[in-house]
Amino acid sequence: MMDTRVTDTRAKGTGAGSGRWPATAVFFLNGLTLSTAIARQPSLKSEHHLADGQVGALGLLFAVAAIVSMQFVGPLVARVGSRPVLRVSLVVMPLLLALVGLAGGFGALAAANTALGAVHGTTDAAMNAHAVAVERRGRRRILSGCHAAWSVSAVVASLATAGLSRAGVPLTAHFVGAAVVLVVGGLVLGPLLLPAAADRGSVPAPARRGSARGTRGAGGGWSRAFVALGLAGTALMVCEGAALGWGPIFLHDSRGVSLGLAATAVTAYAGGQTAVRVVGDRLATRYGAPKVFRAGGLVAAVGLGVAVLTAEPAASVAGFAVMGAGMSVLLPLAFSAVGQAQGMSAATAVSRFTTFTYAGVLLGPAAVGWAAELAGLTRTLAALLPVLLAVAVLTRLPRSLPVPEPAPAEMAHR
Repeated sequence: MMDTRVTDTRAKGTGAGSGRWPATAVFFLNGLTLSTAIARQPSLKSEHHLADGQVGALGLLFAVAAIVSMQFVGPLVARVGSRPVLRVSLVVMPLLLALVGLAGGFGALAAANTALGAVHGTTDAAMNAHAVAVERRGRRRILSGCHAAWSVSAVVASLATAGLSRAGVPLTAHFVGAAVVLVVGGLVLGPLLLPAAADRGSVPAPARRGSARGTRGAGGGWSRAFVALGLAGTALMVCEGAALGWGPIFLHDSRGVSLGLAATAVTAYAGGQTAVRVVGDRLATRYGAPKVFRAGGLVAAVGLGVAVLTAEPAASVAGFAVMGAGMSVLLPLAFSAVGQAQGMSAATAVSRFTTFTYAGVLLGPAAVGWAAELAGLTRTLAALLPVLLAVAVLTRLPRSLPVPEPAPAEMAHR
């Protein structure tokens, strides 16, 4: 019986109904929506005559709304499944993007941006929960590929924004046009996602036995191992935020390069990250998640060391590329491990873990700035080296994906 179930799940992982490509497409659509909004920030600031403080306030409202919404996603997905949540959010999120473009004043802009943040947070947690369910159902790693799709969407959005801006397309027309395309994409993609039974199949057995409904595990699960993974996620996002937010500033201020060359730090990091994410799932399947995670963390630390400690600008840019390559597998593997947490549903674990990572996104750039005021930017970035090394060496991940228990519908079918 056990051998049959393993064979069935592996077949699902490679067949047309595995859910891999729809799950990957969700990451692409979500990334395309958010990256479009981010890439147009300069236009938004100019058209609304916003002060720097107002732009910062909009970013804070967005992030806080996303974090708050994440607290409700786990129980919601455990109750109704990730597909219904994503079918709604993939349509509502582009509509809110259009609303941001149509907003007439700062108050309306803040309200629309806050709503966009809340729906993005919902989508972010639900899509990672859905990807975890696809992994467990098919016993095939897909999360690195999903995050690669998000990275690709950021490149697509930035290139599209650059072209439309040069062509003189107004921000409102851009957002409304993008919303139409994204809504159509969401409507087409929604029915292709795995049904709610897949999410129930991703609940660890102890949590499932804790309640007839399979949702009681949503309230507990704050084990030492889970908190350690959460703190590792926070540390990773602090390091990533430092590279993306402060890497160009470091090259310009500390290495004296031009603004144009300094910006290539972000391109190099994103390029290295995207390239390795494409093959990250295969690496983890072949060598095991613990080895790949440890190697990725060490490579990222080496890259950061080269970027910060070398005096040659070209070598620094190459260092950021190496850092991005090493960092590429760390977060997807952590999400996959969190989905196997005992004592709670996968959706609840993922939404809680996403809160940890968003804390790193929020606190990282600011913390680096405060520390740089006291110790200098070079020393501050160098201080992240032991952080990356500690995450690489101390984080414990399961080697393989567990065999999921069949959902009630599958049991009845058999």
